[in-house]
Amino acid sequence: MRMTQEDGDLDGLVRKRIRALRVAQGWSLDELATRAKLSPSSLSRIENGQRRLALDQLVTLAKALDTSLDQLVETDTDDVIVSPMLDGAHGTMRWPIKAEPGMTVMRQRMTSPPPDNPASLRAHSGREWLVVLKGTAVLLLGNRRLRVETNQAAEFPTMLPHAIGTAGGPCEILGIFDREARRGHNADKKA
Repeated sequence: MRMTQEDGDLDGLVRKRIRALRVAQGWSLDELATRAKLSPSSLSRIENGQRRLALDQLVTLAKALDTSLDQLVETDTDDVIVSPMLDGAHGTMRWPIKAEPGMTVMRQRMTSPPPDNPASLRAHSGREWLVVLKGTAVLLLGNRRLRVETNQAAEFPTMLPHAIGTAGGPCEILGIFDREARRGHNADKKA
């Protein structure tokens, strides 16, 4: 089988990703080699293009680097810029995230404090992440009341009853929802 230019580009890209992910973790060749059950010299030859890339080694390296094989060999980088979808009725913008199917990012300007009534808290399956861009948000999470200041973030399982509001004036947040959390919020809006 003859290797095309596109195959060579992918080969080089995968090798660069392996090295970049290793360096981002702060790992030496020896450390990643141990985690991937390879010899350091084999890993070095893989990163430097002196050894062919074998599928079984790529699977092992992906696991050791805490990524998926799909992400390690991803070539589709055409759609780098993603435009938001506007939801005027709820005052939000949403951006789909390609890296994780079903993930959604939503920017929202909040002007109301969280509800006083514990019965107003909602629970549903999934996980959410919240980043405060401006102002102070209040996250009610079960029996806890947490202040999340500008540039702080919170991550929480949505099976805990929760609500988000503001503290002392408007705030802007980015909410990041996995597929289940997004589905739960859509169900809440319809109820």
